[in-house]
Amino acid sequence: MENVHILAQRTPSRGDYIPFATDQYVSQAPEQPNTLVEKLQTTLEVNGILDIFAGYVKRITDLAGLQFHSSQGLFQMHQSDDQLKPYTFDLELNGQHLGQLVYFSKYSLSGTIRARLMQLHTCLLYPLRNALMYHRVLQLATKDTLTGLYNRSQFNEYLETKLERSRRHHRNFSLMLLDLDNFKQVNDKYGHKKGDEVLVEFANILTSSIRATDAVFRFGGDEFAVLIDDPAFTTNKVIAERIMERVNNCNLLAKHEVTTSIGFTLASSQDCANEIFARADGGLYKAKESGRNCARAV
Repeated sequence: MENVHILAQRTPSRGDYIPFATDQYVSQAPEQPNTLVEKLQTTLEVNGILDIFAGYVKRITDLAGLQFHSSQGLFQMHQSDDQLKPYTFDLELNGQHLGQLVYFSKYSLSGTIRARLMQLHTCLLYPLRNALMYHRVLQLATKDTLTGLYNRSQFNEYLETKLERSRRHHRNFSLMLLDLDNFKQVNDKYGHKKGDEVLVEFANILTSSIRATDAVFRFGGDEFAVLIDDPAFTTNKVIAERIMERVNNCNLLAKHEVTTSIGFTLASSQDCANEIFARADGGLYKAKESGRNCARAV
């Protein structure tokens, strides 16, 4: 009987030969690179770009997950599985390090597949760089540069969105306003650099004291707000007490005798933004009048 050895398979779209005897490779031919570039340019969302790129890569090899790590954070494709073995590639464009692209696959990536992926990265670089620049602009427009919290303009949008949701779905929420007691003396005595350290530390305390469904904002100076996705006074009280306890136990804030005063209110579907804010601000005023380092509801 004649022995026939099949050594390689040619994919229709390129002239590369790929080993046949493995489940790692996908038989469906990928689209032309120029088609991939056109698709990548249809969005400025980094996660969206990764979804498009992952769909293309899946035509070449088995892919369970895809992530991109950069100075702006972690991005990933939809339903990315990061429990498998990672394969990392550094992405650079004109001498600028964009970040690391990480593939997750149950199969080892052969040299041929690695080379193919690196070729595809040339299609990804410019759309990804543009999306990162857009993401950075959005961050600057919506985030406080010192603490990384959402800013006042973003608070206004969040508040209106929550009010609209409350009117439609009868899901009420709470607003908490906070500021730092004795903060001015830190700037006056030790300078603004030390004051910035205090603000950053307080921002970290706030973000660690709330739940994933809540949101923290910095208005400027030592004024902060928290939108709490819960209409119960008891929930607000627990969160306020947690914040004050962590402030009192913080070495940096305790060293400068900095505490926090808190005012909060429950919102309803009949409220407007100004009414909610005025009530929470009234609670903050009561906390100041009551000797500070306390929380009051209105």
